[in-house]
Amino acid sequence: MKANASQIRQALAAPRPAVRFHLLHGPDEAGADALARVLGEAMGKGAERVDLDGATLKADPARLADEAASMSLFGDRRWIRITGLGEESLAAVTALLEAENAGNPVVAIAPSVKATGKVVKLAQDSPAALAFACYPPNAQDAERLAVSLATEQGMRAAPGVAARMVAASGGDRAVLAREIDKLALFLDAAPDRPRDLDHEALDAVGAALDEAETSLAVEAVVEGRADLLAVELARMSDSGTSPIMWLRQLVRRLGSLADMRADVARGEPADSVVKRHRVFWKEEQATMRALRRWSPVMLADALGRARAAERAVMASGNAGPVLADHAILTLTRAVTKRG
Repeated sequence: MKANASQIRQALAAPRPAVRFHLLHGPDEAGADALARVLGEAMGKGAERVDLDGATLKADPARLADEAASMSLFGDRRWIRITGLGEESLAAVTALLEAENAGNPVVAIAPSVKATGKVVKLAQDSPAALAFACYPPNAQDAERLAVSLATEQGMRAAPGVAARMVAASGGDRAVLAREIDKLALFLDAAPDRPRDLDHEALDAVGAALDEAETSLAVEAVVEGRADLLAVELARMSDSGTSPIMWLRQLVRRLGSLADMRADVARGEPADSVVKRHRVFWKEEQATMRALRRWSPVMLADALGRARAAERAVMASGNAGPVLADHAILTLTRAVTKRG
């Protein structure tokens, strides 16, 4: 079934046996991750979480249905979280929905799956599934989200504070939530001891999240400058800048290059492509160099690695930022060798 925002949140907050598969598809991976955590909270701290990904399900389509029907060794509640689910997992999802038994709820994050995809249609047509499209919130929705998150932490946001937080986080839900956590800690706020969240607190705690702070790292990747990237990664780590912020910026840059490179591959001159895509004049030469350096295959691979790095940062229980830094450095060194 196709769900709206209220329906999917209610279903995840109070999972029912009748709904065994919750599909969160669309480009807002941070929003999907936040919704997946709702199911984790509903299952309780003692619940066992089984983590799967699209590649695992492609290799073993029966694995998902088996995990959904399996009992925990210690009798605890159990749930399954899938990241990076794509069309290659269609057989696995089909097996889950057709299985005779599936007592453990499943939530799947599918950022690359389009609304017209086969997996989405399968979920929408099944009474045992819910499909929800996750898109980045607009400015107004993001401000409401900021106020809501602050309220949950026991903070009363002064006028204009929510807008500043949204602008500083670039509208990234994960970064926004992290900054609100820091503000609550700074103000010693909690639901039972509410505090006023004003501009003074924001000035004292707000992280330097302006894109100018992270653009050097992005361009270091695009230019194949592993030495510069290493310096920028260390600087951002020391300043407490969230890796998610610059990885999202990198994905946008690579995605833009991929669109332009496809036009070049179809025979359009690079300078015409750059003009038509309205590249800022100061960035035109660098963009044309990138179009010569990067092939469509390289860009597709780089986008996949950047998104995987972001998922590593957001995943719990691992050295996500370290894994992400290593992955992007490896990518940049490959670009350097290509010249």
